[in-house]
Amino acid sequence: MKEFKSVTLIIPALNETYLFRQTVDIMLGTCNKEDIEELIFVLCDRTTSACVQTAEQLKADYSDYPISVYYQKEPHFGNALREAFFLAKGSHVVTVAADMDMDPYALSKFIEKSKSSPESIIAASRWMPGGGFNGYKKFMLGLNYVFQQMIRVLFMTKLTDVTYGYRLYPTELVQSIRWEEAKHPFALESCLKPLRLGVDFIEVPATWNARTEGTSVISFFKYFTYFKTVFHVRLMKKDDILKK
Repeated sequence: MKEFKSVTLIIPALNETYLFRQTVDIMLGTCNKEDIEELIFVLCDRTTSACVQTAEQLKADYSDYPISVYYQKEPHFGNALREAFFLAKGSHVVTVAADMDMDPYALSKFIEKSKSSPESIIAASRWMPGGGFNGYKKFMLGLNYVFQQMIRVLFMTKLTDVTYGYRLYPTELVQSIRWEEAKHPFALESCLKPLRLGVDFIEVPATWNARTEGTSVISFFKYFTYFKTVFHVRLMKKDDILKK
């Protein structure tokens, strides 16, 4: 069985400042230092100057941690994570938003679960008892619930939350998969492809919080692109999921 040694934190940031800092402060303040391999702040050519300054200041303030500021080569959210996966040096990797919609307090729970089940994916769930949604529109909440149930049937899984991209993965796993999604459906692809491969998931309850800074780049209609990802991954051959 593979061993948990340390985790690489991947944090893409676009227009966040105080939430970015709060995310990092909480994670590093609640996790054991020896469990953190490094932090990778993923920025792009649209990242605001205030956000860049925050990244650089965090790097200076936490100089006792290995922190790198990486500018993604290809555009969009999915590519930001895909590129960072291949920079990771930890035995495991976690993807965290910089806008606090992903509870940074949950990271320490992820790590403890991963230490006992290092080959599993540790995934946050908003639908488990103890999890939840703060500031989520009721209409969108209903759509999310229906979508989750559809996935459970199509993929024959007991997972309660497949669209929340807050997960801790074995690094070797994410580096072996042939990723295709460049935009936000990557959050779904990065769950469904491991599911098809038979990877074990362990869910941890977490609360989603609406951002209080900056603006989201996801529009309502973009969510419909998730259906294409669902059926593409469901119908593809397992051999095609892994890189040749």
